Amino acid sequence: MSHDDAPAYAPPVRRDGSGRDRSGRDGSVRDGSERDPHARLAPAVATVLGLLLAPPALFFWGLSGMATDSCGPDDCSPELMSALDVVDGALLLGGPLGAAACVAAWLLPRTRRWAVPRLWLSGLWLLPWPVVIALVADLPQG
Repeated sequence: MSHDDAPAYAPPVRRDGSGRDRSGRDGSVRDGSERDPHARLAPAVATVLGLLLAPPALFFWGLSGMATDSCGPDDCSPELMSALDVVDGALLLGGPLGAAACVAAWLLPRTRRWAVPRLWLSGLWLLPWPVVIALVADLPQG
């Protein structure tokens, strides 16, 4: 087999047969710029889980206002009001930020170099929904 018959994806080979390029390296790519075959896995799983967790979180957030029915919003305990404020903040601030993180996870380049940021952004998309569900499930007494 001559050098002209080599596949297009093979690293360049010098005519002297050493397999090294002019800089002395062997020509393989090791800087993280090769394509990641599992690049879509983390954003896809996070998107599905987020779409499953978001409706119950929004539903419980809507019901959380009824926690103040027995005491009125002015006479409720500070613990209950601060928990409701955290729920509101987690949803109203964390929801859009999480959605932006999900979009960013999908838009990152599909190379191995971006695998860890892609995982973190996918996890950030999921963060607000279980926080809201857990806080509403364990609201203090009014």
